[in-house]
Amino acid sequence: MIDIALLRSDPELVRENIRKKFQHQKLPLVDEALSLDSRRRALQQEGDALRAARNALSKQIGALMKEKKVDEANAVRAQVTANADRLSAIEAETNEVSEKLKNVMMRIPNIISKDTPIGKDDTENVERKRFLQPKVPDFEVPYHLDILEKLQGIDIDSARRTSGQGFYYLTGDVARLHSAVLAYARDFMINKGFTYCIPPFMIRSDVVSGVMSFEEMDGMMYKIEGEDLYLIGTSEHSMIGRFMGQTLDEKQLPLTLTSYSPCFRKEKGAHGIEERGIYRIHQFEKQEMIVICKPEESEDWYEKMWNYTVELFVSMGIPVRQLECCSGDLADLKYRSCDVEAWSPRQKKYFEVGSCSNLTDAQARRLNIRYKTEKGSVYAHTLNNTVVAPPRMLIAFLENHLSADGSVEIPEVLRPYMGGQTKIVVK
Repeated sequence: MIDIALLRSDPELVRENIRKKFQHQKLPLVDEALSLDSRRRALQQEGDALRAARNALSKQIGALMKEKKVDEANAVRAQVTANADRLSAIEAETNEVSEKLKNVMMRIPNIISKDTPIGKDDTENVERKRFLQPKVPDFEVPYHLDILEKLQGIDIDSARRTSGQGFYYLTGDVARLHSAVLAYARDFMINKGFTYCIPPFMIRSDVVSGVMSFEEMDGMMYKIEGEDLYLIGTSEHSMIGRFMGQTLDEKQLPLTLTSYSPCFRKEKGAHGIEERGIYRIHQFEKQEMIVICKPEESEDWYEKMWNYTVELFVSMGIPVRQLECCSGDLADLKYRSCDVEAWSPRQKKYFEVGSCSNLTDAQARRLNIRYKTEKGSVYAHTLNNTVVAPPRMLIAFLENHLSADGSVEIPEVLRPYMGGQTKIVVK
């Protein structure tokens, strides 16, 4: 959510930002917000005037009664009663207008970075850097589901019977590999100075609306029937929500946290051959990193965070690239975002395995997360980034470490988490 002061002072900047995101249908929101804000301020001024008048009139009543001017005192009392009725109506309308204004402001996208490329959708994202030389082996790389089945590492048919489409059982060495990657990612981030957390896996609606846009919520979140609870789509949701309504001490910042959680997503519209298997699923596990910092520090943290993901993948021998997300591919709360994509030897192209975002103070305003300074309290900046999400990481891992005989090499950094095992072999 942007600052209302910015909207008042430079509405054309806000309109131009909406155009850059190709959300022209949202342009009327600017005038609607300005109109509601004007009405709210007018109501507040009238209310303040009536409160001031109430004090003055009360003094008049006392003075008139001392002079035994009862009729005049009663007339002033009638005015006080009328003012009280009007003040009550003003307060009710102010609450109604304020709620409407909040809802409109929450639909206006955050101002994007000057470094964000302008484009309509993810096809216009811009590659910035590559890490490790991508290779294509001299043998055919099977589809990842076929690799997993030959390793006896997955059972999708049983999952369909128990849970439906978009679920799976991981078994044996592959399940152990999955856990090993998460444990390695956890320790990797702890060694970077991040504090490890396991958060709640369900959050209330006021947290959901604070961490994401209404469109994202509808497309991602599963609601618990009959309760004000949602299953998290990523641990960022409950991790940022942890600080809702808090004013932090400046000395606490930056807060650098890394969290493990299962994630639950509707994945609306997911289909096609590349969605078959474990690419798009309704339940998976992930290691995340979250930073809450001062505004002047957030750009530096953005660069550090996506580089940590790159470093993790490179340490496992997986070639990756960084892709700057264009304006049309940014969710409404994001100031800037990039994807880390891993190389697929089978497809001979890169695919997304993680995403890093700087949301500046957009989430903090919605959740009222501040920190104290000598001059008063200031909204903090929030950032989040995928350390690793094993379903997609497994695809990249299997394809990049596959041998011609169907076995999969275990890189050195993961062997301590695999009991010293050096490869997974076809059973």
